Amino acid sequence: MNQLPTQPTLNLRDIHLPDPISWWPIAPGWWMIIASVILVIAVVFIAKNIYLKKQLNRDIKAELESIKKQYQLTKNKSSLAQSLSLLLRRASISYYPKTDIAGLIGNEWLAYLDDTSNRSSANKNFQSETGKILLSAPYLPENAKLDFDAKKLIHLCEAWLCSSHKKIPQAKLLRETSS
Repeated sequence: MNQLPTQPTLNLRDIHLPDPISWWPIAPGWWMIIASVILVIAVVFIAKNIYLKKQLNRDIKAELESIKKQYQLTKNKSSLAQSLSLLLRRASISYYPKTDIAGLIGNEWLAYLDDTSNRSSANKNFQSETGKILLSAPYLPENAKLDFDAKKLIHLCEAWLCSSHKKIPQAKLLRETSS
């Protein structure tokens, strides 16, 4: 048999494979996708909070209108004062942390309502005689006879419920409750 002549050894190196593709740093396209996902999540979160806040305001205004209509039908001042007092308490717990409000009673509660309203000082009269009826009304019998200006109380509560509420600094709140 004829043998092929042996070829002299060539100076070839082994095949060198490229390094495996690393997952980090990621390509710019992935950065854009990640940023887009974060942006969409933020927009959804903000839109949800705005919607819930507007829904809360709509519910509170609807409840206020219901209370006003009930008063127009019955002319029961005791029931009006009780309903407005409860609505103010529920609304303030919805707007502010429960821990800020739950312990407020008496004049501290009325001062809190005045302090959290962004309305002018003319509409900050919860510590007046009209506003003070809110302190005793929830504890009176349903048919108790009360002597106060119902329209003024409704206007006062409506002004607070429809105002944009401001946050009271915690230090000021602690000073008021400790004194």
